[in-house]
Amino acid sequence: MEQTKPLGHAIIVIAAIIIILGALKMAAAIVVPMLLATFIATIIAPLYSALIRRKVPTLLALFAVVGGLVIVFSLLGVIVGSSVQSFSENMPVYEAKLQTQLHSLTTLLNRYGMINGELNSYFNPAKLMQYSATVLKGAGSVLTNSFMIFLIILFMLLESTQLAKKLEQAGGERGTMKSVNEILSKIKHYMALKAATSLATGLVVTMILMVIGLDYAVLWGLVAFMFNFIPNIGSILAAVPAALLAFVQMGTFGMLEVGLVYLAVNIIIGSIIEPRLMGEGLGMSTLVVFLSLIFWGWLFGPIGMLLSIPLTIMIKIMLHTSEKTRWLAVLMGNGDGMDEPEA
Repeated sequence: MEQTKPLGHAIIVIAAIIIILGALKMAAAIVVPMLLATFIATIIAPLYSALIRRKVPTLLALFAVVGGLVIVFSLLGVIVGSSVQSFSENMPVYEAKLQTQLHSLTTLLNRYGMINGELNSYFNPAKLMQYSATVLKGAGSVLTNSFMIFLIILFMLLESTQLAKKLEQAGGERGTMKSVNEILSKIKHYMALKAATSLATGLVVTMILMVIGLDYAVLWGLVAFMFNFIPNIGSILAAVPAALLAFVQMGTFGMLEVGLVYLAVNIIIGSIIEPRLMGEGLGMSTLVVFLSLIFWGWLFGPIGMLLSIPLTIMIKIMLHTSEKTRWLAVLMGNGDGMDEPEA
């Protein structure tokens, strides 16, 4: 009888999780803007808090931060919108150029006996260009539902100044409040640094692609910024459409040049600078990264894929703060261990 109780409890927990996931998927139209707003609010909250600490009136600080965000989103919306429209209009031209470039590359490879036959039989130009268009539209979809997102961010920032006081008034065990504060602190630390390194990645990619002369350089920088939140494979996903366009526009050498740009930026910022800023302990195994992409992408679509790693990192941090679930956080890690909680 005693053995059936844990089994029954586990079945109830699994059933509850399945019901909750089903409800979240059905409510994705509402949940996704809230998640995106939470993601953005977490990144800009330190700036809002800094203005408050400098005795800037609350409403003035709020409107300064949110107003700046509106301006940035508006500029990005114009850039993405015009780029997607231009790319869609020029897609038949790019497709024809891609067909020509593939034929030229086939001739070169056949000359050296590296392949037999046409590359066009392995790569469908229409599907390749469609993939690039999908990436562009995915970048644009992040900027949809802007009004709702701004409202949520507005109220979240207002609430953030009162959260610490509410936690104190809520009472409870001191250890519980300490865990909550630790979770929030680590999440803010991770999100702020990740946003900074992602911004640096996007700016560097944009500037170098502009020098090279690749079309839509600003847009590819924006894609690099967003996909940098996906470790390990994010830079690869961001590089594919840009390298493909470089192949169409400038040939094989241009594609290799753009590929080397993404590789160099990923090594310098992603593999050298970012780990030093982040410190040890927040890394995740490659398997967990891949599975989280599939899971959050299935649950919330393209936005879920972009937010998959921040969401999984949050879950990992929360699991690590409890002795009962710390083993799960260790299994999700990359083997380097997790930072010990502050005393």
